Amino acid sequence: MTRTAAVLLSLGAALFVALLAWQGAGAVAATLAAAGWGLALVAAFHLAPLVIDAAALAVLVESPATFVDALRARWAGESVNSLMPAGQIGGPVLMARHLAQRGTPMHDAAAAVTVSTTLQSVAQIAFALLGLTAFAAFSVAKSAQAAHALHVAALGASAVLAVAVGAFYHAQQRGLFGRFSRLFGKAFGARGAAQASARADAIDDAVRRLYRDRKRAAASFALSFVGWLAGIGEVWLALKFIGHPVSWLDALLLESVGQAIRGAAFAIPGSLGAQEGGYLLLAPLVGLTPDAALALSLAKRARELALGLPGIVYLHWSERDWRRRRTAGVPLAD
Repeated sequence: MTRTAAVLLSLGAALFVALLAWQGAGAVAATLAAAGWGLALVAAFHLAPLVIDAAALAVLVESPATFVDALRARWAGESVNSLMPAGQIGGPVLMARHLAQRGTPMHDAAAAVTVSTTLQSVAQIAFALLGLTAFAAFSVAKSAQAAHALHVAALGASAVLAVAVGAFYHAQQRGLFGRFSRLFGKAFGARGAAQASARADAIDDAVRRLYRDRKRAAASFALSFVGWLAGIGEVWLALKFIGHPVSWLDALLLESVGQAIRGAAFAIPGSLGAQEGGYLLLAPLVGLTPDAALALSLAKRARELALGLPGIVYLHWSERDWRRRRTAGVPLAD
């Protein structure tokens, strides 16, 4: 973990603890405990958007990797992004490595993950704007001040995401991987630098090729958008089990704008503190009490643990098995 990531994680953890203390950790825990075994159903429901997101990746992945390989890679990558202090970089790197270990050429695997991640972020922005538009058109805000705060937060988070995604896309078109390779290539010596540059250029070419394949790119974007929509059900279920049911429109607002705020805080590992603050901001607009808003965030954290810890274990087992097979000279493609 870099020093910057450590500082951001510390700040996020401090904000997380402060918000719990401010609202009363006991009250939040009691609200969350009301869900009981319903939290297991919330975690199980998340398999739906996970499968859809895996499909969004699979349409970009070259054979011999299968949909099951893409699903496992997506599961492992999401687990790392949620639970490991690697920001939002560790997950995609491990996803590409996992697909490469299943037989997909590394340049194709890295390109598929890069394009899929970019299109998923674009879909997230569209999802946030959909939630904001729907809420403005069909709902009456509980308070003008809260409504103004919502617009500022949603548009601000969307703007941050849009700038980051736009810069990332622009860098990809200009040879992102090749530039980084040549920037740091001197550390590998002349021969190593040449090999690294060749591999990086191959990734850049594969990325551009995927963007030119409009049908596959559009399919990946559409599936990613459906995946974000599926997350509405997770929020609706969690609040129902917690004992604070909301309408589907309110669940759309909470998920779309809440995810945008979380996405804008991508530099903080797990968006710790940012997610909780976002739900507290949105709570007055949907009639939620502050303890229910924090309980919702903790329900999502519990789901991340329920699916993420097995994902980390699987990743460790998969990496160990791959190394063993490579050492033994066993064919690596499943």
